[in-house]
Amino acid sequence: MDDSKDFALKDQMNRSAISIPSNIAEGSERDSNPDFIRFLRYAKSSAAELRTQLYIHLKRLSKTNQSTDSTKGLINETKEIASMIQGFINHLHNQA
Repeated sequence: MDDSKDFALKDQMNRSAISIPSNIAEGSERDSNPDFIRFLRYAKSSAAELRTQLYIHLKRLSKTNQSTDSTKGLINETKEIASMIQGFINHLHNQA
């Protein structure tokens, strides 16, 4: 595996991971539920982006016979995070 490709993927994964809570924080400072919901959707999209990058990482690990357990765990965590964000979006919709 090319080190520059590995670095680029890890860098993008870090940015995606940081985007999740950052969008939630930014949205929570908005003055309306519709704005907050929009940023929650951005956060959910960042979780999907991170999950995709983790799948790519998992594929690369499996080609090198390295352990994939921690990556699989992280994939499951991104699914749980996205589900929690969707639950919060649903809650905010029901408040309207």
